[in-house]
Amino acid sequence: MFEQTFKNIDDILHKDAGCGSELDYVEQTSWILFLKYLDDLEKDRATAAELTGKTYTPIIEKKYQWTVWAAPKNKEGKLDRHKALSGDDLLDFVNGKLSPYFKKFKASAESADTIEYKIGEIFSELKNRIQSGHNLRLADFVKRQKTFADSENSWTVKVKDIDPDTFDLSVKNPN
Repeated sequence: MFEQTFKNIDDILHKDAGCGSELDYVEQTSWILFLKYLDDLEKDRATAAELTGKTYTPIIEKKYQWTVWAAPKNKEGKLDRHKALSGDDLLDFVNGKLSPYFKKFKASAESADTIEYKIGEIFSELKNRIQSGHNLRLADFVKRQKTFADSENSWTVKVKDIDPDTFDLSVKNPN
């Protein structure tokens, strides 16, 4: 399932002037998927807070959230290609704003065992090697990625349909 996805990504990165080897492909794909992971983590934390009647403050400012700059949705819930950054705009955003923003997390983290510190540590060591903003079109990478939530082994529940007094947050997927 994922093998073809990574092959597609490798094929795109192979054509990019900044990525010269398989190690570059792995590094670049890793930080891109890490950003998507952070977005999913924020959603999970927000849902858990909502289920317990608490408020959640995201660790990532709105303008740096994946769903705002990489994969904004239109009214139908599909990728809004008019709002999604691409080309030079995407490259300028990632190199000039996004990476420096995440690098600052390390210095502002309360301790080395926080997610904020880890984000800052990762981005202080990374350099975007992808030179084409069209190759960096991250939302297209994610579009090719089939997630567990899309598979037949997952199930979903709408938050509004859950009684927070009786719902156990430790419940796991029975499949």
